[in-house]
Amino acid sequence: MTRPEGVDDSANERTMHVTKDVEQSRTWRYGEFPWLPAELVRGARCRVIADNDFAGDPDDLWQLAHHLLSPSVDVRAVVSSRLNAFPGFPYADDTVGHGCSKIDELLTVMGMHADDELVVRGSETALTSDTEPIDSPAARAIVAEAMRDVQTPLYVACGGGLTEIASAYLLEPRIADRLTLVWIGGPEYPGHAEPPAGTVEPEYNLGIDPVAAAVVFNQSPLRIWQVPRNAYRQCLVADSELHSRVAGLGDFGAHLWGELQAARRELAFLGVDRAETYGMGDSPLVLLTALQSGFDPDPASSDHVVVPAPTFDDRAGMHVRDDGRPIRVYTRIDTRLMFEDMFAKFTAFARWRQAAGAAG
Repeated sequence: MTRPEGVDDSANERTMHVTKDVEQSRTWRYGEFPWLPAELVRGARCRVIADNDFAGDPDDLWQLAHHLLSPSVDVRAVVSSRLNAFPGFPYADDTVGHGCSKIDELLTVMGMHADDELVVRGSETALTSDTEPIDSPAARAIVAEAMRDVQTPLYVACGGGLTEIASAYLLEPRIADRLTLVWIGGPEYPGHAEPPAGTVEPEYNLGIDPVAAAVVFNQSPLRIWQVPRNAYRQCLVADSELHSRVAGLGDFGAHLWGELQAARRELAFLGVDRAETYGMGDSPLVLLTALQSGFDPDPASSDHVVVPAPTFDDRAGMHVRDDGRPIRVYTRIDTRLMFEDMFAKFTAFARWRQAAGAAG
């Protein structure tokens, strides 16, 4: 098999997959989309704060790149939040800092110039009290953006734990009716899906900070669009398709593919992940925010049910109740729209960047 230029498959560690071509490719400032025809750039319809554990599963880097290449959203902040590192996991003592490095590497490979305050750090620890916030830069950034006098809808798109949005709410409860939380996480709801055989509980993102989940679900009035495990597990893409459609897209594609393969080596070291597919479970964060319908804006191509918000205990156990406020729970994800849009945007962007090197 021919390895894409810039991809290093030899080391069992995650590195930056960049070649000298980065210096020769075009650069751009966030908010500009010169690789797209003018008729496809109509201005942002909503604001997004992308909150994810970027030191972990690299599907979040694919999601972030997809968000940044989507002109209908204005990414106001990118939050590097903590994760629960497995024993022996690299950078286990500073997953927030390592996540910031991963974001910076991606922006460098993309040739993107961003404001210094775009990337913000989340908390180093989980909540220990459902009344005491952790006053992190990320929580403050969420509060500041939510309290701005702006009419466009704000989504906090969270692909990891709920520490930052919970702390933001505890710091300033008035944000609750000024944003919508889109969360990838939580177990299956009874009557809608069954957990997969052999599943380890709690669901991973929920287990990052059970107290934060209790704040968000049990006591806050935050609007929630939840993508639980049975929905995000639908987001499978074949390795062959990821390789054929992304790995060859210059340094940008090689970097994304390389991050994926490095993660697979780490999983193989733990004795898991022998599939020929990869779960891009964070991609619904883009689908539900950037790819809404034109008339009556909504993620109309995916299916959801409205259920009473459950409660969560301090051990991440979910308890269904009848008197919870109504929340959306997604049951079917439009993977065709989501992934075809991702591949199309990645290809257009990479061709534009590569054109500078070819011209030189």
